[in-house]
Amino acid sequence: MPEVITWGDVVFSIVTFIILLLLLRRFAWGPIMNVMKEREEHISSEIENAEKHRKDAEKYVEEQRLEVERAKEEAQTIIENAKKTSEKQGEDIINQSRAEAERLKESAQADIAREKEQAIAELREEVGSLSVMIASKIIEKELDEKEQQQLIEDYVKEAGGRL
Repeated sequence: MPEVITWGDVVFSIVTFIILLLLLRRFAWGPIMNVMKEREEHISSEIENAEKHRKDAEKYVEEQRLEVERAKEEAQTIIENAKKTSEKQGEDIINQSRAEAERLKESAQADIAREKEQAIAELREEVGSLSVMIASKIIEKELDEKEQQQLIEDYVKEAGGRL
């Protein structure tokens, strides 16, 4: 048989359903919503923490990149300073070598000049002694002009062989 719906059963079911909804709202809906809200806050907090960590990591990476750039610049500066220092030392060594070469050249020129003066002095002494010898020979012999000229030429040749 078919079941007959009575208005009393319908009203009872609606009233029971409304009471059940009110009880659920009061005792179940609030705590469920609180748990959901806490979960939402927790997830939001975790997202904020993750975002903060990501920003901190990006900041750290940027700091490290800047530090690497500074290190590269410092290394480049050190290399440039080393090049400049080595160039300056090279120039100093070259200048010292040139000064030493100039000093040795001047010393050699002074030695040459001294030896030249000594040779000239010895030559003068030799010429002087030859002149005295020639004069004494001429005095010993009284020769005519032609013989004197021949005697002078002989002594000059003899003196030239000694020089």
